[in-house]
Amino acid sequence: MSRVYNFAPGPAMLPEEVLAQAAGEMLDFGGTGMSVMEMSHRSKGYQAVFDEAAALIRELMGVPDNYTILLLQGGATGQFAAVPLNLLKTSADYVDSGNFAHGALKQAEAYGTVRCVASSREDNYTHIPVINPAKLDPKADYLHITTNNTIFGTRYTSLPETGSVPLVADMSSNILSQPYDVSRFGVIYAGAQKNIGPAGLTVVIVRKDLLGSPSPLCPKVLNWTLMDEKGSMLNTPPTYSVYIMGLCMKWLKKQGGVAGIYERNLEKAKLLYDTLDASSFYHPTAQKADRSLMNVTFTTPNPDLDAQFVKEAAAAGLTNLKGHRLVGGLRASIYNAMPVAGVKALCDFLKKFETENK
Repeated sequence: MSRVYNFAPGPAMLPEEVLAQAAGEMLDFGGTGMSVMEMSHRSKGYQAVFDEAAALIRELMGVPDNYTILLLQGGATGQFAAVPLNLLKTSADYVDSGNFAHGALKQAEAYGTVRCVASSREDNYTHIPVINPAKLDPKADYLHITTNNTIFGTRYTSLPETGSVPLVADMSSNILSQPYDVSRFGVIYAGAQKNIGPAGLTVVIVRKDLLGSPSPLCPKVLNWTLMDEKGSMLNTPPTYSVYIMGLCMKWLKKQGGVAGIYERNLEKAKLLYDTLDASSFYHPTAQKADRSLMNVTFTTPNPDLDAQFVKEAAAAGLTNLKGHRLVGGLRASIYNAMPVAGVKALCDFLKKFETENK
């Protein structure tokens, strides 16, 4: 069977050359006679793999020296608890802009005083809520945002000004897809399974002055201070996922780094949104000003046609276009590894399906 264009929201498609290299090294990595999957995380050979992967993240994102990079397990959902357990002393502000942002907010409420300072929940998360600066607490321990809404297809096009309050961001679904000034954040965290690599790995970038005073309730595996002291190896890290991340970061460098892939992502999103906007048959669900570059959400005239679209698209080699169970409809996730050719193929199918079902 030939490769399909996989529009899954995560775990998502990986670059073909990464998969090919990993396959070639499966039985013998670097002349060791074993797979990376079999190597001890304490071995000198694996430490080099780990260090290179972390260094590539630092290089590609321009992470300053006063930040530590942790490569952990538990996904972004694990960090919903880790953030308050490491940072929350008095109170924290949260923006509720989507399902995962809401999940982070509710989890944090278990550990202290948390305020929701802006929400688009009543509007079914079709836009990023406007933050009234007067509602922000200048003495908050941090302000938490989710930079891209995977399920509802929205993103922040500008960051809130927080002054001396650390900005904490869940970047799971748009990390490395566009340039960010890391120095504007206190913490960035992201599950790997969209733009970084395979599921099972979580990248956490923490400004070092925020380390050192976790809650006494904080489990060891969520304790950033302890993980930093142990080089992310307090326990066995997701070794193979880190290896694949390193390969993906090398691939990204070949694409011109984050700046280069951003231009391609803009091109892909424009192709798809222009096709949807030119049609009276399809309805993009996110408000235009806040549309995501990574997750494009839309519907046909009715749920039956949505289902038919998913089925016929899969038969045409365009897979995983069904919308999230919370909202229905359709969703095309066009992360870094999705080629322009895949988006063009989807646009051609959109036009064909409309012609046949008007």
